Amino acid sequence: MSAHSSMLRGMGLCAGVVFALLGMTAVVAADSTQAVTPPDAATIEQQWVAANRPYDGARKAILAQADKVAWQGPMTPDWQSLTGYSTPEWYRDAKFGIFIHWGVYSVPAFKGEWYPRHMYERTGENSDRYQHQIATYGPMPKVGYKDLIPLFKAEHFDPQAWATLFREAGARYVVPVAEHHDGFAMYDSKLSDWTAVKMGPHRDVIGELAKAIRAQGMKLGLSSHRAEHDWFYEYGRTFNSDVNDPRYAALYGPAHPSESAKGEDGQDVDWTFVSDAYINDWLARSSEIVQDYHPDLMYFDWWVGQPRFRNALAEFAAFYYNQAATREQGVVLNYKLDDMRPGTGTLNIERGQAADIRPQPWQTETSVSPDSWGYAEGDTYKSPDEIVQLLADVVSKNGNLLLNIGPKADGTIPEQARHILLAIGQWLNVNGEAIYGTRPWTHYGEGPTQVAAGTMQDTKTKPYTAEDFRFTTKNGRLYAIEMAWPSTTHALIHSITPSMNVTSVTLLATGKPVAFDQQADGLHLNLPTQPAGVRAYVYRIEMKDHLTLTAREGGAPHS
Repeated sequence: MSAHSSMLRGMGLCAGVVFALLGMTAVVAADSTQAVTPPDAATIEQQWVAANRPYDGARKAILAQADKVAWQGPMTPDWQSLTGYSTPEWYRDAKFGIFIHWGVYSVPAFKGEWYPRHMYERTGENSDRYQHQIATYGPMPKVGYKDLIPLFKAEHFDPQAWATLFREAGARYVVPVAEHHDGFAMYDSKLSDWTAVKMGPHRDVIGELAKAIRAQGMKLGLSSHRAEHDWFYEYGRTFNSDVNDPRYAALYGPAHPSESAKGEDGQDVDWTFVSDAYINDWLARSSEIVQDYHPDLMYFDWWVGQPRFRNALAEFAAFYYNQAATREQGVVLNYKLDDMRPGTGTLNIERGQAADIRPQPWQTETSVSPDSWGYAEGDTYKSPDEIVQLLADVVSKNGNLLLNIGPKADGTIPEQARHILLAIGQWLNVNGEAIYGTRPWTHYGEGPTQVAAGTMQDTKTKPYTAEDFRFTTKNGRLYAIEMAWPSTTHALIHSITPSMNVTSVTLLATGKPVAFDQQADGLHLNLPTQPAGVRAYVYRIEMKDHLTLTAREGGAPHS
């Protein structure tokens, strides 16, 4: 084992660190317009480890506790053991949650939350961020992302008002981002000075939100996107930027070059360097969030599926599940793609949908904006109709919808986002019995419109028609959600056959009964004038033999 390899397996420094740091300082002194060769992995790690040395003691203590708990409970850190996980009923019943992307990246408000990465990308399709940064805030390396932190004041941040709005929107859980790829913690971390408590707002944003959210009777989720921080600022390595200044290594992270290639099967393979030191830091920061805030849900972004994270992810899962079990707290761990073994957590499909009913509860996340997660000036927004239709489709397939908003840097929520949330809340206030606490029917729906299933497909589904229905069940009742209003006063649901013995149909939007006729081709409905409000129309359908329907639900009815 080389001296560099020995160093990379722990948090200690080799003797060459002084020379490495001096070398990095020399880079900073170069002309800012000149390209430079990024340092090698060992030099980068030496710099990053040195910057994080003040937190070694706290990190070691957190890791020791996490390891202890991971091996002392119903779960252990192996994937077979973790298949004993069971989704809590509160999550299966909740159906709708709010995601919040808010941080220093809200200050420039320019094309979303990946601004801190792309502001160092001088060429290519994202170089407009670099040009915006230089024109608005000043030249590099004098000015960098770190200099936006004092501008993130959150002067109008009112966690109680936020929580009230989310409750009015009909949310049952709320998931603020605890740390995004930028490496700035929105919580009171003992492992960094780059936090919202020590800089910027000088407030424990997550702590205040946690209290307000739970006071409104909602569950608290927290997300960590820190895994990607390993390479997030890599473009800053290629020229004279403050990413190369050792004084800011604790903020900018390793900033290793991302490396990927096509494998023999044509699939992408990630070869990015990730050190043991970084894995330990990731595990400690993730565990710290759980220890301090006890979230009911933890969300990880996609890069925890990188091979180097697998063992640490299993240890975190066992720790998270075991510590929650001691409090009799049912918790959810969201993952994407193939990042965890099926059955060990809850799959999250980013900006996408499932093609059919999934046997295990799952989640889709999308944003009120089709383009960004964080607040961006001039952003476009989806319609409430589109989001409610998405909710109906997801719930009919055994899923939950996590809907994101991006507040402004001052802590105010954009008026367009508020309008969408309140419209959804009004719809749920009338039609929520077809959503909350429901379970899938024998099939999710009918109609000509097929969703574009899979990740990053949320803008590709064609508009729904009046022939598109989605089904849910609860307490022996069937709910049929018509995705658009017919041009005539007539609707036909083919899936409801004469053998089902319908006794009544109620349109929830009006609370009034609907005249119906059961024929060989399905249930015919004679409709009133189109109700006002968001375009998804729920029919409560009761039957003579509701026990048969309950059997189709796959279990006892839910209230």
